[in-house]
Amino acid sequence: MDKCRLFSANEKLVIRRKMEIIEDLNHFKNDGLILTIGFFDGVHAGHRYLINQMNEIAKRKNLKSAILTFWPHPRLVLDEDYKPRLLNNIEEKQALLANLPLDYCIRIPFTKDLSNYFASDFMREILKEKLNVKYLLIGYDHRFGKNREEGFDDYCNYGKELGIKVSQSEPYMEDGYTISSSFIRNLLNVGDVRLASKYLGYNFRIKGTVVEGYKLGRKLGYPTANIHLVYDKKCVPNVGVYAVKVKLDDSVHEGMLYIGNRPTIANGDDPSIEVNLFDFDRDIYGKNIEVVFIDRIRKQEKFPDTESLKKQIGKDKEQTKKVLLSYGI
Repeated sequence: MDKCRLFSANEKLVIRRKMEIIEDLNHFKNDGLILTIGFFDGVHAGHRYLINQMNEIAKRKNLKSAILTFWPHPRLVLDEDYKPRLLNNIEEKQALLANLPLDYCIRIPFTKDLSNYFASDFMREILKEKLNVKYLLIGYDHRFGKNREEGFDDYCNYGKELGIKVSQSEPYMEDGYTISSSFIRNLLNVGDVRLASKYLGYNFRIKGTVVEGYKLGRKLGYPTANIHLVYDKKCVPNVGVYAVKVKLDDSVHEGMLYIGNRPTIANGDDPSIEVNLFDFDRDIYGKNIEVVFIDRIRKQEKFPDTESLKKQIGKDKEQTKKVLLSYGI
């Protein structure tokens, strides 16, 4: 009997090859695909493990490998209470996927019409008829189809009817944790950028434009560049002080970044993102910068007065320099 298989973990990836982006499903021709489906937010270690499994099967079955992914995030389209902040915008995600050993990245817009497809119809009309999928590898916790009502056993049954082999990957685990996009978001939500970066496989980062701020940092002797995020749905680490690297034009600078709402100096409740660049004195208003997070220095605190705050910022700077030095960055 042809049974669905369950794959175990293997971290190694095959040699990279150039990935082709497919957006026109009606004119896409191929000799047979192995495919996996997902949003792939973060393109983290768990995603790379899944793609590795797919490549192993592709070699054995002489198939091309492909992922089917969506934009925007389904929860941002559907009327649901939970709308996650994302680890990547679409350009960041695409750049990360391009570095993986895939033949094709198939991108389709996520719409309410698409969400109304039952799994059986999706497999027949999209996977079978448009994409010529021969083998479907399902992530350990992935569900697709209307209201996510059906699961892996249903996909196996539909696959047998359509001539699509269906298998499921085991979760990727590291340090006793199941690595997923939501797990990494949770790490960022408590400010643990170091662990988040470890499981992402790269340092978490944000991009933004330098805008006018309250100039309070300058009054304290630590001028800061206030950052307006390029992508407003981007996940941002919890409030606090962070050791960072900042990419500006063609140069990279060390700095300490503050996320918070200035509890010591009453100046409104809106949180800000501002970075103090070390040994730097240039007007960069309007410039686009990229902030690469290294580690958290401390949480947000309220101090009795501005002098106490100024002393703490001095300590933060020294600690930040030590952290950056210890990371060898």
